[in-house]
Amino acid sequence: QLQLVQSGGGLGQAGGSLVLSCAASSRTFAMAWFRQAPGKEREFVAALNWNGGRNEYASSVKGRFVIQKDTKNTLFLYMNVLKLEDTAVYFCAAQRAPINDNIFTYAKDYDYWGQGTQVNVSS
Repeated sequence: QLQLVQSGGGLGQAGGSLVLSCAASSRTFAMAWFRQAPGKEREFVAALNWNGGRNEYASSVKGRFVIQKDTKNTLFLYMNVLKLEDTAVYFCAAQRAPINDNIFTYAKDYDYWGQGTQVNVSS
């Protein structure tokens, strides 16, 4: 069974940068980042299609965050120009197998989840 282990995050300043990592125990297909702020539902942040060739971002992070996957099955989220509203627990997610070439932005479409990483942005 695929395991996803997250690292990175922590405390960042508004306008600054942070990086999140998500190491997979085996080959991955479509992957994504979601986040959940206190008192709010989990929301989509960014995603890659099955081969990592295409991406999609939530409007709230587009132009500031970058999602990438390396050849060693590690997913990254480069978070730039941080805002206070980026404060949340961030989760990486992966699909069990390639379904099609779509980009999936709903949590229900993912089979495996990381443990979550807290990101706090201060002014």
